[in-house]
Amino acid sequence: MKPVGIYIHVPFCRSKCPYCDFYSVRLSEQQIDLFTEETVCRIACLAPKHLNADTVYFGGGTPSLLGGRRISAIMSALRRYADISPDAEITVEANPSADLTEFLEGCAASGINRLSLGMQSADKKELAAIGRRHTPDDILRTMECAHRLGIHNISLDLMLGIPHQTPDSLLNTLEFISECDPSHLSAYMLKIEEGTPFDRMKDTLAVADDDTLADMYELAFSRLRQKGYLHYEISNASKPGSESRHNLKYWNCDPYIGLGPSAHGFFEGRRYYFDRSLESYLSGGQSHDDGEGGGMEEYIMLRLRLAEGLIEKGLQERFGVGIPPAMRLKAASPLMRRYCLCDEQGISLTEAGMLVSNAIICNLTELL
Repeated sequence: MKPVGIYIHVPFCRSKCPYCDFYSVRLSEQQIDLFTEETVCRIACLAPKHLNADTVYFGGGTPSLLGGRRISAIMSALRRYADISPDAEITVEANPSADLTEFLEGCAASGINRLSLGMQSADKKELAAIGRRHTPDDILRTMECAHRLGIHNISLDLMLGIPHQTPDSLLNTLEFISECDPSHLSAYMLKIEEGTPFDRMKDTLAVADDDTLADMYELAFSRLRQKGYLHYEISNASKPGSESRHNLKYWNCDPYIGLGPSAHGFFEGRRYYFDRSLESYLSGGQSHDDGEGGGMEEYIMLRLRLAEGLIEKGLQERFGVGIPPAMRLKAASPLMRRYCLCDEQGISLTEAGMLVSNAIICNLTELL
């Protein structure tokens, strides 16, 4: 069986950021203990599947609120009931904090080897505007603590187009990132999600317009390329060899197990999801089938998010057919030359194409 990824959604936050649409609830010590116990039980149920996992990812919410003891308990269960590869990439998300020592000690002791920090910005005014409690100094302290404990693979999150952000303040944040020297960076454009506080404030929010946001995106990835980072996916860049192995499973339509309220999974050709309800999860609520996954159209759309793009050989090996001639013809047309590269090896997006990827991918796949 092909190695799987394991995703665990930890649905607790100290407070809800005004832009966030991910499922989370306010931290409760009693509920977080119950969540840990329930997750350990659900992991034990995976034993009959004889899973070989080469990536594990704790997302959220704020997984660092588990603390060292609980993260160790979940990792122990994973090692007991699934075959975790010796070289597995094991990631945990965390918010930078004045002191995450106890949590990071638990992570290091249980074999977690990758840290994803929700930095978002290095500007105090911008951080306050998006409801973040940490400071730039907290980011440095958290990274120094992780390095001291032997966790050197660190990713930083960066948001583009947030209130008060300008190209000049973004340059300052990018310089801060350069000094931090992370192995990976994820840069996301602010999207105002329906039902969030930002949605209710959208008419008065001082956010970047579309043209400025596009300029910020190009500026961010241009500077990262100058610093030696590879822009390997629409929203992600890394030092060579430090791409997120877990996230690559999503873009490659590889199988992964999802656990936790609102978590999604893809296993044995079927997609599934859990309700956005901690109560349902704690009471044994089961996942819901979400239909077949990994078909050729889905695979093509997801692969086009990667800088490597859609590879002729990979499509042949997976589906027994090559890239549809109509798609090749469209990708090679004069109108698409700015946005696509098309040769006998396959089709990929240019930097300009990545900026408007949704429109370009839809255009290329509309005849499938």
